[in-house]
Amino acid sequence: MTVHQSFAQGTTPARLSTDKPLSLAILAMGGQGGGVLADWIVATAEGAGWVAQSTSVPGVAQRTGATIYYLEMLPGRDGQAPILSLMPTPGDVDVVLAAEFMEAGRSMLRGLVTPDRTTLITSSHRSYAVGEKEVPGDGVGDPESVVTAAGVAAKRIVAFDMQTLAEKNGSVISATMFGALAGSGLLPFPREAFEAAIRAGGKGVEPSLRAFSAGFDRVVGGAREIVPKAPGKDLPEPPARVGVPALDALLARIAALPRTARAMAFAGVKRLVDYQDTAYAGEYLTVLEALHALDRRHGGAGKEWSFTQGAAKYLAVAMAYDDVLRVADLKTRSARTPRIRREVGAKDDQILGLTEYMHPRMEEVAGTLPARIGHAIEDRPKLFSALDRLVNRGRRVRTDRIHWFLALYLVAGLKRFRRGSLRHEREAEHWKRWLDGACAVLPENYDLAVAILSARRLVKGYSDTHARGHSKFDRVLSAVPLLRGQADGGAWLHRLIKAALLDEEGKALDGALLTVASAYEPS
Repeated sequence: MTVHQSFAQGTTPARLSTDKPLSLAILAMGGQGGGVLADWIVATAEGAGWVAQSTSVPGVAQRTGATIYYLEMLPGRDGQAPILSLMPTPGDVDVVLAAEFMEAGRSMLRGLVTPDRTTLITSSHRSYAVGEKEVPGDGVGDPESVVTAAGVAAKRIVAFDMQTLAEKNGSVISATMFGALAGSGLLPFPREAFEAAIRAGGKGVEPSLRAFSAGFDRVVGGAREIVPKAPGKDLPEPPARVGVPALDALLARIAALPRTARAMAFAGVKRLVDYQDTAYAGEYLTVLEALHALDRRHGGAGKEWSFTQGAAKYLAVAMAYDDVLRVADLKTRSARTPRIRREVGAKDDQILGLTEYMHPRMEEVAGTLPARIGHAIEDRPKLFSALDRLVNRGRRVRTDRIHWFLALYLVAGLKRFRRGSLRHEREAEHWKRWLDGACAVLPENYDLAVAILSARRLVKGYSDTHARGHSKFDRVLSAVPLLRGQADGGAWLHRLIKAALLDEEGKALDGALLTVASAYEPS
């Protein structure tokens, strides 16, 4: 295509402006105030006599990434309105503000961050994406890759936990980010101009100003933090005594275990006391002590008691299975509502409503009943199907109202009868078979026996999630006969467990099992 231009005789073409606008990109998810932050920045620039423009391209909240807000600004010139871009151009952005750490990584992948030009301002906290949460195992993205890339891709980095700082000041992260931007000195406006933009907004002014000030001071003070991949797991050593006779007796039994297993056994006891009672935790220690004695006979001391450690961890997990009673108990605890209020940022004068989605199946209902009655219902297929049609449907219930809260509270109170239920009978049978299998392998292949214990991590949740976990667990352990006589059998079983955790359908596990079969199955 050819473009033709003509000018009237005696005139000269107007010279296009070569002024370069300042360009900023904001990446924020739903609820993080990205639009408010963009408005504040525009108001600050316009208050100083600059021309500013902002546009946004929405994402789908946490599902596929953040909304991108793009701003350009430059000083006004003799009343002439400049033409500003609507979208960021890779390699042409001065400041990138990311409201979450992995969003900073996405901004680099998009080419918005460049080493010769871009300052990256990012919060170091994590808001896990759906893609990270839906993986059956550990699907959390490794922020170390973002750290490494930022050191190369950005001209300057400002990173600290802006979310926590905002919460401490009763505001949202956009106010802290605004303070970080002001403190960075990247925009040629005084602090008072930024604060005036917040005041002009008219909503939540005082909390926003506090969060702004906190972010400003952190940047001026040279703060920089990097987020770890996941919160560290605190496994404290057990105390000698707590002054409660029943609990002190449990602590004395823990003290008789190897030092390397005590912290995990203590965590298991705390979990089971909370889950059921001290007697149930005592049953756990009885089984663990027997497994430790077996470990001692088969060289556990030379293996740092790995078998005992694995048993301490995964036996507690197996005995504290998720059931209807546990769900009801957790949903009616007094600490739950204050925690949710903190998470959603509800103020003291605001009313919080809680709607739960429940989809019980007859399997869960029968499992809650006494074992004899549960078996009787399951042995009558027509009765079971009729009852399943009655209960197996999704419900949205308001647990902030007395009717449904009381119903769940009464269900939670049934935990004293848990050990007589059909579900408990089956769970106990399952974990006993699992331990028997590990104990049978221990004398001839210590590492494989430890791996069998860790396979229990595949069984989790309840309802459909629990059924899928059981299926994967059984498929992984189906390879034990092939691996039993192999020196690397333990390593192979760990690979199968990792493969089972890669996807919900188990496609990776299918491939791994075929690899094991081709390597060790007799021809």
